[in-house]
Amino acid sequence: MKTRLAVLGSGSGSNCQSIFNAIDDGRLNADVVIVLSDNPDAFILKRAAQRGVPVGILNCRGFKNKFPEEEQAALARQLRKMQVDLICLAGFMRLVKQPLLDVFPRRILNIHPALLPNFPGVEAWKQALEAGATQTGCTVHYVDAGMDTGEILMQAYVPVLPGDTPESLHARIQVQEHILYPAAIQSALSRL
Repeated sequence: MKTRLAVLGSGSGSNCQSIFNAIDDGRLNADVVIVLSDNPDAFILKRAAQRGVPVGILNCRGFKNKFPEEEQAALARQLRKMQVDLICLAGFMRLVKQPLLDVFPRRILNIHPALLPNFPGVEAWKQALEAGATQTGCTVHYVDAGMDTGEILMQAYVPVLPGDTPESLHARIQVQEHILYPAAIQSALSRL
């Protein structure tokens, strides 16, 4: 029986697409059973709908950068009913806390565009450039109550090249993210 995944995202959904691609070509033994976003205009929802995956909007409007506890509780109940095994954050721009963490301990993953613990938070590729880093990359980690502080599962390295712009560096990091995330998800599934 395939593992049941929920994907949460706020933007274009390119990492969600990499999960779909890995499922299609047999690298990931799972099914995405729902895709949710805090942004009703996020392209991730269109990607999922085009594939026939159910989508939903999380009620976070009016809560700047917050994911209200009551919304997380409702989401935890919904995902339990759907028998979700693992939650994958794919560009989800809100902090996950209790009760989701209580209901899904070590069952929530995030992909971050830097080599954690360096450069947590938003626009990590810009942080790396501003700090003069010679390399950066991406990290898949288990989610805990902190910002990008959970146990690291896998990382991929990306060199910072002379003349890199935030856009060029971010594009190269995303190439690695699309390879790393499905592999890390499969690794996490083998540990359930």
